[in-house]
Amino acid sequence: MLRALLPFLAILSLAAPALALESAPVRSERARMSLAAELDAVAPGQPFRLGLRQVLAPGWHTYWRNPGDAGAPPEISFTAPEGTRTTGFDWPAPQRIPFGPLVNYGYEGSVLLPLTVTPPASLKPGEVFTLEAEANWLVCEQVCVPEEGSFRLDFPVEAAARPDPALAGAFREAEAALPRPSPWRASLGFAGEGGALRLDGTDLAPASVREAAFFPAEPTVLNHAAPQPLTVAEGALRLGLTRGAAPLPPGPVAGVVVLTDAAGSRSAYSLAATPGPVPAALEVAPAALSLWQAALLAALGGLVLNLMPCVFPILAMKAMALARLSGAAKGAVRGHAASYTAGVLLCFLALAGLLLALRAAGVVAGWGFQFTAPAFVAGMGWLMLAVGLNLSGVFQIGGPVGAGTGLAARGGHFGSFATGALAVLVATPCTAPFMATAIGAALTMPPAATLAIFAAMGLGMAAPYALLALAPGLAGLLPRPGTWMERLREFLAFPMYGAALWLLWVLAQLVGPEGLAAALAGALGIGFAAWALGAAQRARTPRGRWLGRTGGALALLAALAALPGLATAPVARAGAAAIAEDGAEPFSSTRLAALRAEGRPVFVNLTAAWCITCKVNERVALGTEAVRAAFARQGVAYLKGDWTDGNATLAAVLRAHGRAGVPLYLVYPAGGGEPAVLPQILTESMVLRAIGAGPA
Repeated sequence: MLRALLPFLAILSLAAPALALESAPVRSERARMSLAAELDAVAPGQPFRLGLRQVLAPGWHTYWRNPGDAGAPPEISFTAPEGTRTTGFDWPAPQRIPFGPLVNYGYEGSVLLPLTVTPPASLKPGEVFTLEAEANWLVCEQVCVPEEGSFRLDFPVEAAARPDPALAGAFREAEAALPRPSPWRASLGFAGEGGALRLDGTDLAPASVREAAFFPAEPTVLNHAAPQPLTVAEGALRLGLTRGAAPLPPGPVAGVVVLTDAAGSRSAYSLAATPGPVPAALEVAPAALSLWQAALLAALGGLVLNLMPCVFPILAMKAMALARLSGAAKGAVRGHAASYTAGVLLCFLALAGLLLALRAAGVVAGWGFQFTAPAFVAGMGWLMLAVGLNLSGVFQIGGPVGAGTGLAARGGHFGSFATGALAVLVATPCTAPFMATAIGAALTMPPAATLAIFAAMGLGMAAPYALLALAPGLAGLLPRPGTWMERLREFLAFPMYGAALWLLWVLAQLVGPEGLAAALAGALGIGFAAWALGAAQRARTPRGRWLGRTGGALALLAALAALPGLATAPVARAGAAAIAEDGAEPFSSTRLAALRAEGRPVFVNLTAAWCITCKVNERVALGTEAVRAAFARQGVAYLKGDWTDGNATLAAVLRAHGRAGVPLYLVYPAGGGEPAVLPQILTESMVLRAIGAGPA
């Protein structure tokens, strides 16, 4: 139905009235064309932007400056007062538009072709500056139809130019689509019919370039319909090209290269390269993972995540929930297992969706990104404290069973669902084996594939508990409920208190002593609220219950009032002295380049205060006497970057190596060469072998 309505919606859009200083449109069933201006009033001698605005019906297109294998670009001429100067069109980046065996370069949908007009300096305020234009264009679908039109704009002349807010957005979009000067070194060459364009620059990487296309300015340079195979390596990309039938024009070959990143955003760059030898081929990494391969690695990573230190506090909630299932009916076992699995899956999908939204908005985000936000870290710390107090019996949720299970005891499944969601949130500071590769691949894929890979990771993490849904009889193997459950519940409060202390330590790395003081005050409020709620639950009179609940609510509100201040607190970055304690230097691209220019081997460690995997690796593998002695003996420079606050510089390094989060370990060999990327869980022998100081 929607597909059938599209042509009618397009016709309605063609009939839309002009806004502000936009000429009367020239309409057909194929296109609506008008002349639009960025100003409502012009000033004498001050240039402004004008544009031929095209709105095309579905399936129809117009052409770029080089139309490709067929077609013709739009043309425009002006009649204006003497002394007026006009430029030609500035051409936004085009699209490749296949038609049978041909490929054209042009535009579909809506586009504005901007140009610059400079009115005469002799104009006087109060006069009218009139522009008349004649334009012609070719609009094509299965057939091509030449069209033309006349346009007129009458501008009031004022002492200062006055912008037109109604059209500002259209001109901003047009400017954003214009090619920028290329920041990369370009080389181009042909041998016979085959050839290539190569770009070299440090910010080019497989993780940041998904597609590329080269549009030559002259129609005789390339065979437009020939494929342009892309290869991307760290620091370079290469596009295969096929020469056109005519000889190359003299001088540099000019054109536009359009790059599409992992999020699907297009960026265009103008360049000119003098033809020479065919650029050298690139040594590329193995082909990117397919969707099923990435999903399998994600599922394995999620399964192993259950064994990581981050998840240990949640074992308290899992243990109590499992104990309650002992002797339960099979339907109840299946229901709670399914609720827990749903909580894990939905939390993983929510994290993936938020991560995709942030990256689409230009915010650098990766695995564990929420732990770079002080308010989130403080809130999680308070939540761990509240769960611990509940397990210690200070207050109850639905009954005396403990956190995450009281609601289940009443027949509800929210407790199991919440346990699964919380397990995911607390697990994000850890990175299990297989996860880094899977997440890095996920963030280079379309959004649907990214969500599928995160869902696979959730299924892996929930797998041990989900088995109870498939085989509920396993719950019968658990010990029967009894007094031991109460003792276990009280004992398991202490991992929660430990998690709360760790999170507050992480917060101190983010916001320093003042922020930590605010968080501790909030923790005091959470403690008082828990005590007051427990007192209300034990009260014998309505007045006592009301006082306890009211006091608890006020204390909770007072604690939560500290979160906005933490969200805007200044970041307390790790200083060089703290990094030097590990025998390292602060990481920077400049320092890395200098060390590599000296020919020294370099070990790079990108870490974060909230990354438990990072801290364990530094304790058992990087901080040992054997490794430090080997670094000194081999002359290895040790650079350490702190990603605690999620800063963009280190995020770019992570992205360039296909990673979405820390840890990242790189070993640059002596004398130059590409770095080796080490696994995210290290051993001492692994590090020694990587720097050439251990057995092969």
